[in-house]
Amino acid sequence: MSLLKRIERSGEGPSEGNKKSLGSLQSRRTTPPSVQTDKSTLADLKTRVQQRLLAELDPAMDISQASEVRRTIRNLFEQILQEENIVLSRPERHRLFEAIAAEILGFGPLQPLLEDDSITEIMVNGPKNIYVERDGKLQRVPVTFEDDEHVMRIIDRIVAPLGRRVDESSPYVDARLPDGSRVNIVIPPISLVGPVITIRKFFKTPLTIEDLIRFGSITSEAVQFLEACVKAKLNIVISGGTGSGKTTLLNILSSFIPSDERIITVENAAELQLRQEHVVTLESRPPNIEGRGEVTIRQLVINTLRMRPDRIIVGEVRGAEALDMLQAMNTGHEGSMTTVHSNSPRDTLARLETMTLMAGMDLPVRAIREQIASAIDLIVHQSRMRDGSRKVVAISEVSGMEGDVISMTDLFVFQHGGFREGKVYGRLTPTGLRPKFMDKIEAAGIHLPASIFGIGSKRR
Repeated sequence: MSLLKRIERSGEGPSEGNKKSLGSLQSRRTTPPSVQTDKSTLADLKTRVQQRLLAELDPAMDISQASEVRRTIRNLFEQILQEENIVLSRPERHRLFEAIAAEILGFGPLQPLLEDDSITEIMVNGPKNIYVERDGKLQRVPVTFEDDEHVMRIIDRIVAPLGRRVDESSPYVDARLPDGSRVNIVIPPISLVGPVITIRKFFKTPLTIEDLIRFGSITSEAVQFLEACVKAKLNIVISGGTGSGKTTLLNILSSFIPSDERIITVENAAELQLRQEHVVTLESRPPNIEGRGEVTIRQLVINTLRMRPDRIIVGEVRGAEALDMLQAMNTGHEGSMTTVHSNSPRDTLARLETMTLMAGMDLPVRAIREQIASAIDLIVHQSRMRDGSRKVVAISEVSGMEGDVISMTDLFVFQHGGFREGKVYGRLTPTGLRPKFMDKIEAAGIHLPASIFGIGSKRR
């Protein structure tokens, strides 16, 4: 789509009337305008310069060449300011240009926030209330949209390239930005505060396991153990609450998978950034405007079994696909991984049981629990602490059935050391127990020292 058509579609392109009025305004101007630096004047100036700029840009310009388009915009921008005798200070000139460039090439007022690496989430609550998350803490930022229509133009710019839609008949949608950041959008009449955008940003450079150790999210001993579990093809579930870092940890653990294995990922919105070469990424699809064409996570998991996977990674199990995931784990697809929303390792098992029942199969509870106990080897539970930090708080083995109850063994547990100066202190420590699946790890040629489990060494 050409640049001019794209902007006019979003409601920002100049009409013929605007072009004439701008031309007559320019011809009548004989003295330099007095430019104030208050927000309203700069906003009006931005609109005026932006309209003039769009009128003079080549409509056939290829917007995919961002650097070339940006250079052209800058040259025209400087020319327009000179022709209209607009006097601005250097900071104001830079700020005005960046705002206009963001409207044409980026995501408007959100662009500076997206480029700020210290921000992990962006929350737009209507046009005037924008919050971000930094270091796990929410804070309001002095950034605003002009009105609801302005927010909707940016929303259209987000969802249109993905073939998604959001309108009164479908007032919410999941999408993603070109860099992979996850986006959720809710608009009126569902939202009563105006259009709402929630963006969970992707790190430009994915976090590594060394980063998590440095942040205090996990210990090197636990990492060594988890790496052995992944390489030994144990089935792992990563659990935790919203925003606890489950997907980040799943992405990091998947990096331990040998490069000679075929990996197939299934997600609602593609977030995983696997570095192996042999990776097939599948993404679910919502129904179209006629209510057809929907592809669910469950359908994708079933189809995955026909694609000769060595590993199946499901971004998140949240419904009936839990049954098919358990079936896959029990039928020769060892080393599968997924995430589940839950409050504790024990709660993870209860959630899996409930989601399996959602498949509509009339299965006795004991049969479901036996499936879970047989399929899952390890649960890694993450938590978001009161200071905003994310930490692994439990690594538990699913050791089998005792009567009608699934038995679990805690291998690592987070020991709280208190809350001082706004920080949570503590350490993930071994319990002194060895897992029953150690024979699987050793059969894979991996030998872990007993000290990892706190055996034969003084625990800190």
